[in-house]
Amino acid sequence: MTTLWGTTWTRSELLRRVGRLDQVAGVRLTTLGDGAGRGVRLLEFRTGSGFSFDVVIDRTFDVGRCEMDGRPLAWIANAGTVGPWYYENDPLGWFRAWGGGMVVTCGLDHTLIGGEDSAADFDQPHIRPTQTFALHGRVGGLPARLIGYGERWEGDECILWAEGEVLQSAIFGEHLALRRRIEARVGESRFTIHDEVENVGHHRTSHMFLYHCNAGWPVVAGGSELLVPSTATTTDYNVTTEGYAVLSEPIEGFTEACFEHKLVAEAGGTVPVAVVNRTLGLGVYQVFRIDQLPHHTVWRMMGEDTYALAMEPSTNRDAGRWDARERGELLFLEGGQTRTYDLEVGALAGGQAIDSFAERVARVQAGPA
Repeated sequence: MTTLWGTTWTRSELLRRVGRLDQVAGVRLTTLGDGAGRGVRLLEFRTGSGFSFDVVIDRTFDVGRCEMDGRPLAWIANAGTVGPWYYENDPLGWFRAWGGGMVVTCGLDHTLIGGEDSAADFDQPHIRPTQTFALHGRVGGLPARLIGYGERWEGDECILWAEGEVLQSAIFGEHLALRRRIEARVGESRFTIHDEVENVGHHRTSHMFLYHCNAGWPVVAGGSELLVPSTATTTDYNVTTEGYAVLSEPIEGFTEACFEHKLVAEAGGTVPVAVVNRTLGLGVYQVFRIDQLPHHTVWRMMGEDTYALAMEPSTNRDAGRWDARERGELLFLEGGQTRTYDLEVGALAGGQAIDSFAERVARVQAGPA
């Protein structure tokens, strides 16, 4: 059954009242027409609950704008939506084309701070003895091939869906494919992402993966809270972790900081995380699997203009590639090998929804009775 505006409807009852489903919900393909985003394709999702979001086809099939009842959930960076043709793959070029958005994918062979590493796995030492990695890898600057999108009824429930594929490939280099399916149910205020990363080549290739989920104002505001089940919080920065889970108003000259968590999972292996503004009655949450993404970092940026908090489940610690190698945690995909990832992102609208999610996190934090 589908619930809209406090009433539950069967498929027949709903479709008797509208000429087309997109009167209340749907997925629409559109193209931006101006500025640095000119030519970028978007899929606009509306679930009918007041929840809407854009899938940016030409930027990794990532999720950009995301709103609940017209109120923004996602942080949008000052660059806005930038076409992949402007992407700069120098060490910090990621910042020039990073438009923010609800979900930004990092990988597929590298995440976090860049540098130079061996290219011995690709067997061409006379041409490519080493390879250079930029911040958060290449995949975030690549367009997807749109496989399909639309609405599908399963009995009396309607699922909005889209599928895309991103290829990250080079001669004498990596040959990786990201296949992504995004789903949202009519009447609900959340979406799910199911990702498959496959080494479609024949050379052993490193693999790192991170979801950069960016919440912004008005969810991020003075007094907003981060809810995360963990037994310890650490940082590589010269800052204290005390009180970091309560946010401030924008601060002049603020320096970013990242905080890592030692996660605690629910009985089924899922980890719930959220940032909530109790005063406004609005929050945004994520749920992921600890066996797929065992690490979690929060990027806390309370500066003016760049005023955001990112929740980042990842395959690796925030210390990056070389730390992962030293610890024996750097992943590799053999030819034909696949890894899968699942992420749920949604809105928390109203005090009851926030309290319920906070209790869920607290139960995980407390552990079994």
